[in-house]
Amino acid sequence: MPFRQFSISSLIFILVFLIQESVINQIRLPGGGFSLPLLMALAWAALSSPMVGALTGFIAGFLMDLSQGSSGAMGHWTLIMILACYAFAYLGFGNNQVHGSALTDIFLITFASVLTLFAFAVTGLLLGVSVGSFSGFLITILSNGIWALIVAPLILPIVRRLHRVLFGKQVQV
Repeated sequence: MPFRQFSISSLIFILVFLIQESVINQIRLPGGGFSLPLLMALAWAALSSPMVGALTGFIAGFLMDLSQGSSGAMGHWTLIMILACYAFAYLGFGNNQVHGSALTDIFLITFASVLTLFAFAVTGLLLGVSVGSFSGFLITILSNGIWALIVAPLILPIVRRLHRVLFGKQVQV
C-alpha cells in the first residue's frame, strides 16, 4: 500500500476513533454498546487484500489501545486487530462468493466482530486481565454482536464508498 493511501486511511480511522470516543462512548447504550473502530476495520479489511487488512488492523488496534475504556496491556488490541483483519481479508480475498451480497457482508462483519471480542477476552485472561463474571462476559459479547448487526448496515455503504475512492478497483474483491 503506497504511503498516500496509508496516510489517508490513517486519517479516516483517526476520525472514526474520535467519533467513538467523543460521541458514542458518551451515550449509555444497553449491553455496553459497540465499537465503531472495530466494525469499520473489519468492513475495510473485508474489501481489501490481506496486506491492507493487516495494516488496517494495526491502525485500528493502535487507536483502540489508546482508548480510555480499553482494559489490558498496551498492544493487546493491536495484536488482536492485526490478526483478525488479516484473517478476515485473507479468507475473503479473491472469493467472490463470500462477497456476493451486502447481507452476507453484514453477517460476516458481525460474526467477525463477536469472534474478535471473544479472542480479546480470552487472550486478556491469559495476560491476567479480569473480565468479571462469565454471564456478564457473555451478555457483553452477545449485546455487542446485536449492536454490530444493527450498525453494520449503516456503515457498510460508507466504508465501500471510501474504500473505492481511496483504492479504486485495484484491491477490491
